[in-house]
Amino acid sequence: MDQDLQTIPKFQDRLSFIYVEHVRIDQEEKAVACYDVDGKVTIPVANLAVLMLGPGVRITHAAVCRLVEGNCLVIWCGEENVRFYAQGMGGTRSAYRLLHQARLATNEDLRMEVVRRMYLMRLGEQVDEQVTLQQLRGMEGARVRSAYQQIARETGINWQGRSYDRQAWRSGDPPNRALSAANSCLYGLSHAAIISAGYSPALGFIHTGKQRSFVYDIADLYKLEITVPLAFRIAALNPPQIEREVRLACRDAFRDAQLMKRIIPDISLALGVEEELDETFDEDPALPAELWEPRILDAHEEGAEDGGADR
Repeated sequence: MDQDLQTIPKFQDRLSFIYVEHVRIDQEEKAVACYDVDGKVTIPVANLAVLMLGPGVRITHAAVCRLVEGNCLVIWCGEENVRFYAQGMGGTRSAYRLLHQARLATNEDLRMEVVRRMYLMRLGEQVDEQVTLQQLRGMEGARVRSAYQQIARETGINWQGRSYDRQAWRSGDPPNRALSAANSCLYGLSHAAIISAGYSPALGFIHTGKQRSFVYDIADLYKLEITVPLAFRIAALNPPQIEREVRLACRDAFRDAQLMKRIIPDISLALGVEEELDETFDEDPALPAELWEPRILDAHEEGAEDGGADR
């Protein structure tokens, strides 16, 4: 590896994503090249956040190595991104943020604090501290339903509600297909940001139990702002290749909203991350990890832990 992870462009400075299918991918110097019947397209790895590999893709070992070295997340997905199969490794080699996330996710009180912060970020307004989690969910649910109906009216769409069947994808109506395609792009970008910063996509707070629970948590912060209006707008035009049009529109929308610059700071805000990241392991990815030792309390701390029972 001819450069360490600190010399690679930051996540916020990259292109958002590229989706490819039915191509052969190989390494080409500091980039990767995609070959199909029309010729070759070269993709600069260091400036790309996510490469989505759809059906019919063949990729070489050398190309995967180049993508990993460039801190580009590789996602193996189904046609039009509607299925998720596997992911590559993220950039940072430090586990600091992951350990912080795990501590919050496994402590019920701390987890509740994160959940409330996320709902407040989604609502975009101040809410009385006495409002319960159930009330917050109700407020958010009402806001989402109202937003869908309003956007549908503005775009002239007869909205029948969110419904789709991945087993019969083409049977879905244009708005639902557009929404699924747009959200898949948002999930891919959110996933890349989470991995790049060193968090786990599985340790969710509002969502739970799936390998991408935290991805859904973070993506939900931006749906009503970006992907929902975009999807309805494209669906109203009903183009013949609606998923492709949605992906192209998402790339522009993510750039215009400066989403790349926002996701990681928003994660830090939601999780209350204030400390600086120790970059020692990024300076030398092969550096062996430290060995864990149980914490030894001093006399003062022992007294505090015992509630002052010795007094």
